[in-house]
Amino acid sequence: MDVVLRSLRGVHWWITSVMGDHDYARYVDHLQRRHPDAPVPSEREYWRRRHAEAEANPGARCC
Repeated sequence: MDVVLRSLRGVHWWITSVMGDHDYARYVDHLQRRHPDAPVPSEREYWRRRHAEAEANPGARCC
C-alpha cells in the first residue's frame, strides 16, 4: 500500500509541475534568494504578467 501512495503522490507532483502549479512559489523563492530587496508581486499579479509576456512574445507554440 505504501508503494501505491508514494506512486500516486509522485504522479500528482509531476502533473502539478507540468501544469505550472509550483511556478509562483519557485519565483518567490528566487526573488527572496537573489533579489531580497525586490518587491514580491501577488500571485495574481505574477500570473497576469506571465500571461501578458507569453502573448507579447509567443515563441514556439502550436497555435
